[in-house]
Amino acid sequence: MIHVNRGTTSLGVFSEQEIREGLSAGRFAPTDIGWREGMATWQPLSQFQEFGGAAAPVVPPVQPGAPPTSTTVAGRTGLPWEHRQERGFFNAFIETLSMVLTRPAEAFSVMKREGGLGEPLIYALIGGSVGGIVSFLFSLGFQSIGLFADRNNSLAAMTGMGIGSVAIVILLPLFIVIGLFIGSGIVHLCLMIVGGANHSFETTFRVLAFTQGSTGPLQIIPLCGGVISVVWALVCNCIGLARAHETDTGRAVLAVFLPLIVCCGGLTLVVFGVLGAWSGSHH
Repeated sequence: MIHVNRGTTSLGVFSEQEIREGLSAGRFAPTDIGWREGMATWQPLSQFQEFGGAAAPVVPPVQPGAPPTSTTVAGRTGLPWEHRQERGFFNAFIETLSMVLTRPAEAFSVMKREGGLGEPLIYALIGGSVGGIVSFLFSLGFQSIGLFADRNNSLAAMTGMGIGSVAIVILLPLFIVIGLFIGSGIVHLCLMIVGGANHSFETTFRVLAFTQGSTGPLQIIPLCGGVISVVWALVCNCIGLARAHETDTGRAVLAVFLPLIVCCGGLTLVVFGVLGAWSGSHH
């Protein structure tokens, strides 16, 4: 049996036959490293004598004038979260979170485009709820000691902590679900408008859900966690949409920021309209 790692992430323990088939199917990469009892160090799978013939699957040449084909389709073995039955619930969550936050391009290149909305939704609920609830409790704690509030209101903040905490615990998962579906719908529509939606709504939903579940826990960082979470979520969404939909990064970025551009433009028009009306009334 051979232990296989991809970077610092453990992919599990497999037999020679499983690895040979995985290399041929794209589940494993020749650069993945392996180790088994008796070896002094880890080595790339391509250096294993047993896998020398399977490490380089043949890719058919592209015909002149034909659109380029993706070489990552066969490698879409799924994120660790999608294999949590084998890896374990906690390990699969941490490995997925680490992969999305530190290697988003790789993560969304192996993410399955289809497979249902349930698994990514559960992941988003866990990560988003943990980050949101802990961040809220931190905020209440700071207010209770008068760090960001008038000390005269500290007692009121402590009194309302119990009721507010219960309300957050109950309502936050609901807000995450509603926001995720609405946000995915808007982003997918924008992706269609800019010509980058090469796959279904489910693909967009899975990108946003895994991003939400991975960046949500960043909110637990005191003081600036919320800003870090939002900024990195935008980055991961742009990279994820480009990789999952196999479109160029510019279209993905435009699809993510188009709703913000439209909202800001609409707000600007409203402000100028109100100012114009007020100015006209005074003349």
